[in-house]
Amino acid sequence: MVQAEATAKYIRTSAQKAGLVLALIRGRAVNQAMATLKFTRKTVAKDIAKVLQSAIANAQQKDGFSGDIERLFVAACYANQGPSMKRVRPAPMGRAYRVVKRTAHLTVRVVERPLKIQKVSAGGAAAEGSSKAKTTGTRAKTTRAKKAAATA
Repeated sequence: MVQAEATAKYIRTSAQKAGLVLALIRGRAVNQAMATLKFTRKTVAKDIAKVLQSAIANAQQKDGFSGDIERLFVAACYANQGPSMKRVRPAPMGRAYRVVKRTAHLTVRVVERPLKIQKVSAGGAAAEGSSKAKTTGTRAKTTRAKKAAATA
């Protein structure tokens, strides 16, 4: 099971705004996450897509990677607060307002899903399907019988 992560530091957005977009892709397959980021109407989505692309590339370089990108998923993604730049904005009556320009550190971790080996039983699925059909038919018959008894 291969895992890799990528971090982008000092991204010019607040950690709270980045966290909203990161919550959209957490736990998804990487292809689905890239599609989500592509159509998300937030400026920080482009920066997150870059970080995700970098994490995928890091996973491909690791020893033991199967080569199948379809098996990668976003295991963790978070935005930590970076340093804030403090600026001064002129205000009325000779005063000054402080403007805080925030930055964030974006981290995305991707993990390769283990290969699922399914046990095939001889006729287990066929027997299960036929029993469902029987119960559905019985249920419909009893419902019709109750309706007939109620009207009579």
